[in-house]
Amino acid sequence: MSTVRLGLRENLGQFSLLVVVNAFVGAMVGMERTILPPIAEREFHLAAKTAVLSFIVVFGVTKALTNYLAGRLSDRFGRKHVLVSGWLVAAPVPFLLMWAPSWSWVLFANALLGVSQGLTWSTTVIMKIDLAGPQKRGLAMGLNEFAGYFAVAGSALATGFVAAHYGLRPQPFYLGVGFVAIGLLLSAVVVRETKLHVAAESQLHAPLPPEGMPTQREVFWRTTLLDKNLSSVSQAGLVNNLNDGMAWGLFPLFFTAARMDLAQVGTLAAIYPATWGMAQLVTGAWSDRIGRKWLIASGMWVQAVGIGVVVVARGFSGFAAGAALLGVGTAMVYPTLLAAIGDVAHPSWRASSVGVYRLWRDLGYAVGALLAGVTADALGLPAAMWIVAALTFGSGVLVAVRMRETLRRSPPQRDATQPPAPRAARTNPTET
Repeated sequence: MSTVRLGLRENLGQFSLLVVVNAFVGAMVGMERTILPPIAEREFHLAAKTAVLSFIVVFGVTKALTNYLAGRLSDRFGRKHVLVSGWLVAAPVPFLLMWAPSWSWVLFANALLGVSQGLTWSTTVIMKIDLAGPQKRGLAMGLNEFAGYFAVAGSALATGFVAAHYGLRPQPFYLGVGFVAIGLLLSAVVVRETKLHVAAESQLHAPLPPEGMPTQREVFWRTTLLDKNLSSVSQAGLVNNLNDGMAWGLFPLFFTAARMDLAQVGTLAAIYPATWGMAQLVTGAWSDRIGRKWLIASGMWVQAVGIGVVVVARGFSGFAAGAALLGVGTAMVYPTLLAAIGDVAHPSWRASSVGVYRLWRDLGYAVGALLAGVTADALGLPAAMWIVAALTFGSGVLVAVRMRETLRRSPPQRDATQPPAPRAARTNPTET
């Protein structure tokens, strides 16, 4: 059997392939970000903002629940099988969005999209953590999230351009057919399983305590509430996606109300995830050097400022500046949260912990869409956005008060084929 080694350089081919695959995963979400709210208002005549944002609620709930299952399924059946299954679930989505005769069909398409995203994105995250090992975990997550969210931006820009020239349906969703075909082909034919890398990394960790592997219930409560670091990460993830759900649903409507045309709305919708994606190339690696805690806390505060700038702006340049600030703040937070989970969780239950974190994080889409929709209907769009900004700022304060630094300097990597070091020489990275 060939030697299994951990690290980005040692696994460059497979890691790069997974970066490409995650770009197609992100592009599937991006095709909705510019045009679905206008479709809701113009073609299905939905006036209430809560109804318009219902597709985000459906997407967020199904993706969150699937994230939780994806970690458990990948531990049981292997990462690759879960990844391929996610692409198969995504196959009908572009066709449903093209030809949906009623809004309920759109909601069904978004339920499938949420399941697909939970399986595919979660699995690419877990596989990259498997390959990277402990040394460059932040960089690995930065590259993963860069690929996904830069593709979100590119897809949002492309669908906005196509819609401006050819109409809202069906032409923009032709792109989605190509995304599914390429993503499924790469995942089924070229991607390789990474569970052997988990076994290799486990040899570098302290053994599990005498009681053995924690139960799924124990992992759930440890990640949700009991472990100060893991639970701080989970709440920050939820609030981060709460404001993303607001931005996804309300920003296009807010920009349209400010008399931006469809091409300008598409450009503005792309600036936020494009900045988010690009900046993660820096912030992921940065967290490997300076630590996780303060990058997360300050990133939440920058997001709050960005939302505020959008609210008070009166033209395209102001909207663009606020969207860019929101993207920078999100980039400071997003890969760092995942890296912090990897710092704390033992490899034997790390995938399950990532699944719990992603459950709470992506429930933020649903919470954000409901909160933004109800508040916008009652008090108007600006009030809804100010409330979300305040919640985001408060989340950063909670991280600053409750979380401890999770980054630990690891010793040089030992070849996984060599006998493990004596137990007395190890430290337990799961202690908090």
